[in-house]
Amino acid sequence: MNKKGVFIVIEGLDGSGKTTQAKLLVAKLRRYKAVYTAEPSKGKIGKFIRRRVLYGAKRFPTAVEALLFAADRLEHIQNEVLPALAEGCVVVSDRYIYSSLAYQGSAGLSLEWIEAVNRHALKPDFALFIDVDPKDVEARLKRRKSVMENIETQLKVRQIYQSFIEKGELVKVDGNKPKELVAEEVLKQVLAFLKRRL
Repeated sequence: MNKKGVFIVIEGLDGSGKTTQAKLLVAKLRRYKAVYTAEPSKGKIGKFIRRRVLYGAKRFPTAVEALLFAADRLEHIQNEVLPALAEGCVVVSDRYIYSSLAYQGSAGLSLEWIEAVNRHALKPDFALFIDVDPKDVEARLKRRKSVMENIETQLKVRQIYQSFIEKGELVKVDGNKPKELVAEEVLKQVLAFLKRRL
C-alpha cells in the first residue's frame, strides 16, 4: 500500500487523559493536516462494542471481545485511516491494537493469539502511552464506568503496556503532570518523530 500520511497512536488507561491529549495534538498539528479518529470506531461494529461490550451487564468471553475489536479495527482502517493517509494526513488514533493486547491480554488471552487475529492491521508509524497511576485514574472516572474500568484490571493492563514500552514499541509520556505540560511533551515527542520521518 502506498500511503503519503503518517499514522500516530495514543494509548493509555481509562481516565488517563489520552482522548484529551489526542484532540489537543490534532489541534496543534494544523500545518500537517492532522485528523482525529478513535477506537472503538464510529462504524457498526464499533457502535455495537460501545453499547454491548463495554457497557453491558458483564464482560463478553475474552476471545469474543478480541475478535470484535479486531473486526472493528479492520473496518476502521479501511473506512477512516487509509483514506486519510492517502490524502497525506497525519492520522491520530485514540486507542489502537495495543489496547486489545493490554485489555484482553490482562484477562488471560494469549498476546500471540491477539497479534495473530490482528495480523492484517496497519502498523502505526509512532505510538505513545500516557502513563498515569491506576489509583489516580480511578478517581478521575466520575462518569459511568465500563466493565473494564476497575483497579484490578487497570493494574494488569498497565503492566502489559509497560512491556511494550520496554520493547521500544511505545513511547512513555508522564500523564501525572498538569494537562498543559502533558500536551507539551506529547507535541514535542510527535514533532521530533515527524522531523525524523518527513
